[in-house]
Amino acid sequence: MEQNKRYRPNVAAIVLSSKYPEKVEFMIALRNDVANAWQFPQGGIDEGESPKEALLRELKEEIGTDEVEIIAEYPEWISYDFPKVIAKKMYPYDGQKQKYFLVRLKPKAKIDLDTKHPEFKEFKFVPYKDLFKYITYFKRPIYKKVIDYFKKKGYI
Repeated sequence: MEQNKRYRPNVAAIVLSSKYPEKVEFMIALRNDVANAWQFPQGGIDEGESPKEALLRELKEEIGTDEVEIIAEYPEWISYDFPKVIAKKMYPYDGQKQKYFLVRLKPKAKIDLDTKHPEFKEFKFVPYKDLFKYITYFKRPIYKKVIDYFKKKGYI
């Protein structure tokens, strides 16, 4: 009998620089607890919280600002399993069920990784052609699927 998997409800933000739409640059951040793990900001959805509320709270907690404009929302939830090394840390969850948002930093927004509980130690903006040189291996297929959707819809 197959075990039922438990997925943590989560939001993820594809953060574009304030130069969008003239210049498309993706913000990625380097985790401080996993070697060479670059990713988009993301985090769990609290009980009673909507995905959009969680998005803004998580951005504030992880990158020090919620000064963003929501451009688009991916229409479906996407699930993935954690690699074994991460699954231990995330017990009792086997993976995450994520809602993705495409957002643009407002012109005066300031990213500050020195938050109450820092998750990242570095960030940078990269063009699409360089994005997957950095992103941690197990997130690449999902990121590609979501970004391809936003490209197809004309947002990127």
